[in-house]
Amino acid sequence: MEQEQIFQRRLRTFPNLKAEDFQHPWDRQAVSTLQAIPGFEFLISKLMEHGFEQFFRITNLASNVQVKGKMFPRLREMLRLATRILDMDEPDLYITTDPMPNAYTYGHTKPFIVLTSGLVETMGDEELFFVLGHELGHIKCGHVLYKTMARNFKLVLEIAASATLGLSSLLSTGLQLALFDWERKSELSCDRCGLICIQSQTSANRSFMKLGAGSPRLYDEMDEGEFLKQIRSFEEATDYSFINKTYTALISAKMTHPFLILRAKHLDNWVRDGEFSRVTGISHLDAQDGTTAVRAE
Repeated sequence: MEQEQIFQRRLRTFPNLKAEDFQHPWDRQAVSTLQAIPGFEFLISKLMEHGFEQFFRITNLASNVQVKGKMFPRLREMLRLATRILDMDEPDLYITTDPMPNAYTYGHTKPFIVLTSGLVETMGDEELFFVLGHELGHIKCGHVLYKTMARNFKLVLEIAASATLGLSSLLSTGLQLALFDWERKSELSCDRCGLICIQSQTSANRSFMKLGAGSPRLYDEMDEGEFLKQIRSFEEATDYSFINKTYTALISAKMTHPFLILRAKHLDNWVRDGEFSRVTGISHLDAQDGTTAVRAE
């Protein structure tokens, strides 16, 4: 594993890294469930047939600013390094004006990533690098086609219904819930990919905290140790009884992302159980305040 300098410390690169090395088992299981639903592959074929990818690519090219050449060289360098770490080709990267901190990836055959101005304003360089690695994870894991399907589900269903005399509408509720379920679980794989990129759990946790707290006035007062205590409080609340688990399932049924605390919990578990170290060869250390840090040896 090679090492490369950025952010005043060295980051390892991982030649021949495969999605299977870090993909969350819930993600793999949910994909299998989706593919087993009758009619799902038909709807996917309709998505590709009607050229959704080209539509979104042209719209993005016309509306947003591309990170390329002399445009945003710091972000261009981040993308170059992140793809080198993950051993993958560089997708196109764009910035869009949107105060909501967000990032998304589109395009199956030629994917591209979009970061909002709100995200760039909210995140420090290391936190932004974690988010960039997360989005690259969607490409690395082959998520983008299914995500495009989920985000445009109603439109795809209408197109398919016209071709099947309305029969595809019978699939709508069950398939949409299955897509939401998979979307949430796919995010857990990509958080792992983001951690492989930044190689700092503290940076990942600060990303989660900033997305949750929302106010730049509070960022300097964030405490990772307290955040990890909150993770365990959530575990106790959701594990306490069947009714609490049921409430959690109902609340999240139509969410595209898991709760931030749940994402941080799964990432923390991945580090603590040694799987992150097994994949990367990077050992993890428990700090005095009970938080978890990682370092390259």
